[in-house]
Amino acid sequence: MATNKTPGVYIEEIPKLPLSIASVETAIPAFIGYTQKAHEQQPGDLLYAPKKISSLPEYEQYYGFPYNETGIQVLLNTTIQGNAQATAALKKPSPYMMYYALQLFFANGGGYCYIVSIGQYALKPAISAVRLKKGLNSIAIINEVTLILFPDAIQLPTALAYYSVYKKAMQQCAELKDRFTIMDIWMHKNPAVDNIQVLRNFNFGTVDILKYGAAYYPKIYTQLPFQYDEASVAIKAIGDISLTGTLGALKLTNNTYYQLAKKAVDEMQHLLSSSSAVAGVYAKVDNERGVWKAPANVNIALAGGLAKIITDTEQEELNIDPATGKSINAIRSFSGRGAAIIWGARTLAGNDNEWRYISVSRFIMMVEESVKNATEPFVFEPNDIATWVKIKAMIENYCTQQWKAGALMGTTTKDAFFVHLGLGETMTLLDVQEGRMIVEIGLAVARPAEFIIIRITHQMQ
Repeated sequence: MATNKTPGVYIEEIPKLPLSIASVETAIPAFIGYTQKAHEQQPGDLLYAPKKISSLPEYEQYYGFPYNETGIQVLLNTTIQGNAQATAALKKPSPYMMYYALQLFFANGGGYCYIVSIGQYALKPAISAVRLKKGLNSIAIINEVTLILFPDAIQLPTALAYYSVYKKAMQQCAELKDRFTIMDIWMHKNPAVDNIQVLRNFNFGTVDILKYGAAYYPKIYTQLPFQYDEASVAIKAIGDISLTGTLGALKLTNNTYYQLAKKAVDEMQHLLSSSSAVAGVYAKVDNERGVWKAPANVNIALAGGLAKIITDTEQEELNIDPATGKSINAIRSFSGRGAAIIWGARTLAGNDNEWRYISVSRFIMMVEESVKNATEPFVFEPNDIATWVKIKAMIENYCTQQWKAGALMGTTTKDAFFVHLGLGETMTLLDVQEGRMIVEIGLAVARPAEFIIIRITHQMQ
């Protein structure tokens, strides 16, 4: 303390030691699937070893590039004088979707994420539900993971295998209470199958599990080019049959037709699941607005169209299901607004008033994890009123910040939340004697305006 020599009043500023809660990250997904390689120090050392990355070049460094597509065919018609045409088609795309999923994720606002390689590309591609579940087990110890996705799972041969993988993921979410699952609708090759009803008939569990998952439909056509080797692209020429062969050979013989054929290949529509793009939108909305804002009414970047155009009438059946409650969030196209807009904000617990909305479920998860992390330093502190006051003040301050940000409803903090902690309030004397400190927190979470109803009355003059 400084020595004061003149009589008077002195003011000293003391550095404040804040006792506060920091919100945890809310949009760090784990992508679980097959990769070209899994190499950090030596080949294969990243198999089933979650690694955090922040960019596509970083992914390429450790996990490689997409699978080279085989079976691309180009029909080159040179019979039309001065107007040659080329059309390309790929009968059976590769089932390995991880690289393309990462492209969609980063393009739509994604940042940090974890990659779990469950195996390298095979000459005879096959997706294994067993490997996917093993990869899921490897992220259980990663507290930072908040979203779970399986880009390759959509290629599993049956709906039972596909939804069993996601059921296990949602069970992990329910157990850990710090992560959320994003899935797509599995599509049967038979167009007569009702794929929506197949999902709704699957038993994922109770509301306590369903609130940790959301489903999106349909798939989206993207602007992402396929990966291919020019030597494997077959050229079938109509007119000048000497052009028949491969794209690689055509490059050496006729550059004009080569460029025409290559453009046709690069412009093939690439149909992909939307979940990875949706995960990027989650990250974007969380960063720009907050996790309490519904990740909807947002256009998906790099999307050029939809596998199916959904009408208002069709979405009524998707959004609300009185029988099972499993809501499906539609991806829709609106004239002048975008080719693919997320037009739904519900969890699979669509009939539950408490856990109906994605934003509510994820906000509560964030608060629970943030408060848990902040109160851990108080473990083994005296279970007395001095500690209770500190913890209560800390949580109230955090909830007030969320209320000011717009996450909680109410004109005052009393309307928005409550924090109860104390003897005779949340604990009995026996609780204190046995070392239990019980905190009760109530939150009036803001809900999305899903249905905006405008009532107009025509008043006669």
